[in-house]
Amino acid sequence: MTQQTILLDPTAERAPSARPRLARPAQLDGLTVGLLDISKARGNVFLDRLDERLSGMGIAVKRYKKPTFTRVAPTALSQQIAGECQVVVEGLAD
Repeated sequence: MTQQTILLDPTAERAPSARPRLARPAQLDGLTVGLLDISKARGNVFLDRLDERLSGMGIAVKRYKKPTFTRVAPTALSQQIAGECQVVVEGLAD
């Protein structure tokens, strides 16, 4: 006997919106790169190294951290990042 499995989508999106990707900048000179730590274990290790490399190349870097990886970033944090940075790298690890 085969059991039927029903999967539920927790986002409740009946028709997800499609957004085109933004074009990547040709270079990072003159731009501020935001590094967002989503608060997973060891994600900061990756971002620390990336911070060192970018800063060593003279690129402006700003660091941010979500309160918890289990939820989306608070609106205020997302708005702050959008207002202060042109490029964002989100780092996670386990």
